Amino acid sequence: MLKDTLEAATSKLVGETRRAYAGITTLRRHATEIDAIVQRIYHEARNFESAPAALVALGGYGRKHQCQFSDIDLLVVFESRISKAEERFLSAILHPLWDLGLNVGHQVRELEDFDSPEIDNLEYLVALLDARFVDGDANVFRQFRDACLKDDSAWRVPMREAVLALTRQRHKRFNRTVFHLEPDIKDSPGGLRDATAIRLLRRMGKMSEADRSDIDAGRLEEAEDFMLRIRSILHMERGRNLNTLNHELQEIVATVFGSPGSQMRSKVEALMSTYFHHAQLISRVLATVLKSSEAPPNATTTPVDDELEMSWDGIRFIDGTRASLQPHTWLKPFEAALEQKVDVSEQVLTCIERHGERYPPERLIPSTEERDLLLRVLRPRPGLYARLSEMHGRGLLGRLFPEFQKIYCHVIRDFYHKYTVDEHTLQTIYNVERLYKPYTPSRKRLTAVLDEIDEPELLVLALLFHDVGKWTNKNHSEEGARMAVGALRRIKVPEKSITTVEFLIRHHLQMSTAAFRRDIEDPDTVTQFARLVGTEERLKLLCLLTLADVDAVGPDVMTPWKEEMLWRLYVDTYNRLTLEYSDDVIDDSTEGHNKLDDERPDDISQDELTAFLKGYPQRYLRLVEPDRVYEHVRLARELKPTEVHTSISKKDPAWELSAIAIDQPGLFSSICGVLSYFGMDILRGQAMTNEHGVVLDIFQFGDKEDYLRLNTMAEKELTTLLADVVAGRIDIDVKLKGRHHALLTTREHEHFKPVIRFNNHYSRRFTVLEIVTNNAWGLLYRISRVISRCGCDLELVLISTEGDRAIDVFHLMNNGAKLSADDTMVLQQALERLLDETNETH
Repeated sequence: MLKDTLEAATSKLVGETRRAYAGITTLRRHATEIDAIVQRIYHEARNFESAPAALVALGGYGRKHQCQFSDIDLLVVFESRISKAEERFLSAILHPLWDLGLNVGHQVRELEDFDSPEIDNLEYLVALLDARFVDGDANVFRQFRDACLKDDSAWRVPMREAVLALTRQRHKRFNRTVFHLEPDIKDSPGGLRDATAIRLLRRMGKMSEADRSDIDAGRLEEAEDFMLRIRSILHMERGRNLNTLNHELQEIVATVFGSPGSQMRSKVEALMSTYFHHAQLISRVLATVLKSSEAPPNATTTPVDDELEMSWDGIRFIDGTRASLQPHTWLKPFEAALEQKVDVSEQVLTCIERHGERYPPERLIPSTEERDLLLRVLRPRPGLYARLSEMHGRGLLGRLFPEFQKIYCHVIRDFYHKYTVDEHTLQTIYNVERLYKPYTPSRKRLTAVLDEIDEPELLVLALLFHDVGKWTNKNHSEEGARMAVGALRRIKVPEKSITTVEFLIRHHLQMSTAAFRRDIEDPDTVTQFARLVGTEERLKLLCLLTLADVDAVGPDVMTPWKEEMLWRLYVDTYNRLTLEYSDDVIDDSTEGHNKLDDERPDDISQDELTAFLKGYPQRYLRLVEPDRVYEHVRLARELKPTEVHTSISKKDPAWELSAIAIDQPGLFSSICGVLSYFGMDILRGQAMTNEHGVVLDIFQFGDKEDYLRLNTMAEKELTTLLADVVAGRIDIDVKLKGRHHALLTTREHEHFKPVIRFNNHYSRRFTVLEIVTNNAWGLLYRISRVISRCGCDLELVLISTEGDRAIDVFHLMNNGAKLSADDTMVLQQALERLLDETNETH
C-alpha cells in the first residue's frame, strides 16, 4: 500500500519534471506527499511503547525542496532518555522507509541534548534551521524549538557561524566564481545552497534598509525555482542524487525546457545564459546580505565632498533622493571608492538599480566633464574589476554602453571559454589590474610594459568592447570595432583615442595567432606583425590585451610556454620597430620635422631646428614630445667639446635625464656611471648622434631612495659630477669602485650563462648586439665602457629587465660602418670576460 502511494507520488513528480514544471510548487506538493507516508509509518510505530517523541524534518526536506532522489533528513527528538523501547520505536520508523528505497538521513536526540549547542557539527547546525514539525508530540517539538531556534537561544550564534563557515568553504572549493562551464546546481556559488543561505541569514539577522530594499523576493524566488527545476531533471535523468549540469545534461535540460534556438548549440547557449543570469542574482543578493549583517550598531559617516560621504560599507550619496534625479553624478562614488580603496555602498548601488532604466546614455554622460570622469574611472588599478562588476550587475555599465548590455550573460558554447562573454570581458580587466601585484616573476616584465603606457584607460575600453560583437554571428572583431566607434563617439572621446581602441579591437586576435600559431623564429612573422602594429605604443597595448584576453578564457589556458611565446614576439617586434626607427634618419622631408617647424617657438630659427634634427633617427620624433625637442635644441647651443648640457625632469613613474654633448669616446658609459653612483636604477637608455656629431643621450631611471625629491641640491650634485666626469676632471671608475663594494649584496640570484648575440642582418646601418645576463648594479656602465674601449660607437641602446635578468640591445658602428668579423670577435671576448667577472662578484 505504502509502495503504491510512493510510486504514485513519484510518477506524478516525474511527469511534472518531464515538462520542466518540477520547481518550488511541485516539490512542496511532493514533500507533502512524502510527509503523508512518513506520518503513516510513524503512527504504526506508535504501537511500540516509548517516551513521547517529535518527528522533525531537517534541511531540504524541512524546507520542502524534495526532488526525486533527495535525502529525507529526519530528526527524532525524545522527551526523556533513550532506552530499548525508544530504539524499537525508532527501528519501526526507519526500516519501513528504507524498505521503500528512500534515502533517509536521521538524527536522534533527547531534549536535554539541546541544553548546549553542538558547535563541532556544522552541517547539523545548519540543517536544524529548516526544522519542520512532521508528526508526534507537539509539546516535545515546542520545547525543542524553544531550546535551539528562538532568537535568544544559545544555538543562534553557532548556527549563524556555521552558515557562514560552510558558505566560505563551499565558495573556496568552487574558486569563488559563479561561472563554471559545468556548474553544480546545488553547491556552486549562485546555486541552491546560496539561496538557502540568504533565507537563513535574513531570518537570523536584522537587515539594514539598504539590504531590505535590494532584495527582490520575486526575482530571488524565480531564480531558486529555475534551479530546482533543473535539479529535478538531473535527478530524473541520472536516477540518483546528482546535481552537476555537465555538457551532456545541458542538451537534455535545454530540450526539456524547450529552450529557444534552431540548433542544439543555440538552445544550450540560451539555457546557460538564463542559468548564469539567475546564479548571478543569487550570488549578488547573498553578498549583500553578508555585508549587511556586518553593519555596526552605531555607524557614523565622514564627508568626502559635497555629494559623497564615507560610511561603514563604503562610499555613499549624502542625499540619495537628489542623486536619483542626477544620473550624471553616478560615476563619482565609483571614482571615490577606487581612490580611497574602499567599497561602494549598497545605498548607491540600489539607487542606480532602481532608477537606471529611466535614463538614456546621454543623461549619464551629458558633457566632456562626465566623459573625463568615466575615463578616470577606467584607468587600471586595484579594485577596478570589483567596481565594474558592480556597475554591470546593477545595470549602470549597460546604460552607459547599451552595446555592452547585448552580451549580458551571453554564452558561447565552444568548450574553450569558461565564462559568459560579459564575465570573460570583466575577467580580462581583472587580469590587467592584477599586473600591479604580479603573482609570478614573468608577469613583472608585463607590469613594466603597463607602466610605460600613456593612456592605459584605452586598454580597458578596448577590453570592454573586444567581444561585444559576439552577440551576432558576424565577425565579432569587426562588429565589435564598429560598435565601439559608435559608443565612443557618442560620449565624445577624442578621435585619436577612438582610432587606437578601434585598432586594438579589430586586431585583438592577431598577436595570439602570430605567437601561438606561427613560427616566430621566421623573420617574416615578426616583420608582418611589426607592419600591423606600426608603433611601440600599439604593440604594448596589443600585447597586454592579448595576455589579459587569453588568460581570462579559463584556468591554465595561458600556460608559461604561451606566455613566453607572447613575450618573445613582443620583444622581437619591439626590436624590429626600433631598428626601423634607427635606420630611418630625420631629414627635411620627414613629416614630424615639418610639424615641428610649423609649431616652433620664436626663439628657435628654422635653420637651427633643421641643423639639430638632421641625422637623428626618426624614432626620436616618435618618442619625444615637441616641447622637449625644443628644449634639446636650446641645450645644444654654445656646446664646447668637453661640456655636457643636461636637463632632469620627473615623468611618472620615473625620472628622465637628457644629456647633450659633442661626440666623444665613453660618453654613454660615463652617464651610466654617474647615475649608478647616485644609486639610480636605469630603466631605459637611448644614444643618438646627428650629422654634426652632437650626441643626445636620454635616460629614464628610477630613484628608489627618493634622493632627487627629498634633497633640494641633488639635481645640481648629479649634473655637476656628470660635467666633471665628461670634462675629465673626475674618474668615475675610481669613485664607483668603493661604492660597488659597499653595495654588494648576499641575496642569491638564479645564475645562468650569459648570452651574447651579434646580428648584421636586422639593420641596414648597424650591427645589433643583444646581451642577456644576470642583472647587477652598474652593469650597463661596465658594458658600455667595454664597448667604447673596443672602439665601437653606440647609436641606440634599448634596456629592459626581467626580474634578475638584464636584456640589453645595442646598435653599434665602427668608423661609420657595421662591425667586421674581427671587431665582433674582439668585442665578444671582452664582453665574455666582463660578464664572467660580474657573475662571480655577484
